[in-house]
Amino acid sequence: MSTHDMETARSTYDTFMGSLKWIVPVIAVIALFVVVAIAP
Repeated sequence: MSTHDMETARSTYDTFMGSLKWIVPVIAVIALFVVVAIAP
């Protein structure tokens, strides 16, 4: 694997992890809303 491939992989990983930090809490809030909406 060349150095360029590692730079590309690291960039992709950093972008993914950055997105994950925002996506996980948003999904948690949506799930909480659904649970509260369904609860009797």
